[in-house]
Amino acid sequence: MSQATDSVALREPAHQVSPRAVTYWRVSALIGAAVEWVIAVAVYVFALPAVFDAPDRPWWTTVILVAALVGPLVHLLVMPPLRYGIHRWEITPAAIHTRSGWLSIDSRVAPLSRVQTVDSTQGALMRVFKLASLTVTTASAAGPITIDCLDREVARQLVQELTEITGASEGDAT
Repeated sequence: MSQATDSVALREPAHQVSPRAVTYWRVSALIGAAVEWVIAVAVYVFALPAVFDAPDRPWWTTVILVAALVGPLVHLLVMPPLRYGIHRWEITPAAIHTRSGWLSIDSRVAPLSRVQTVDSTQGALMRVFKLASLTVTTASAAGPITIDCLDREVARQLVQELTEITGASEGDAT
C-alpha cells in the first residue's frame, strides 16, 4: 500500500474533563428545567382555561403538561453522565485535540502552530464548582476550540503552557 492510501487512525484524546462537570451540568440543566416547569404550569393553570373558556381542560392538555414536566427531568438525569463520558481533550507538543457533545459529537484537532489566542472563562455557576473553560482561537474557518469544565487550576496551567508553546513558535499563526 502506498503512503497516500494508508489510513491513519486517530486515537481519542487522553484526558477527561473534571468529574465535577457532571454536577455542574446537572445543576445547569435543573435551572433550565425549573424555568420550563414554571412556564408549563403557568400556561396550564392560567392560559388554558381562558383559551377553552371552560373550567375543564381537554385531556390532551394534561398529557402535554406531563411531557413538559418529564422531558426536562429526563434531560437533566441522562445528559450529564453521557456528556462526561464523551468530553475529552489532549494537548501535545504539536496539536490540541478535543471531543465534545452528547447528541452530536464534535471532534477537533488543530496544530499549535495555528493558535492565535488562548482564553480561560468562568461563569458564576462554574466558579461555584471551581471549573473553567478554555477557548483556543486558531486560524481556522471552523472557529475556536473550547474545552469546557476543566478544573480551574488545570485550565490556568494549560493557558500558561499553551502561551509558552505558541509564543516560542515563529510566524503569525495564519
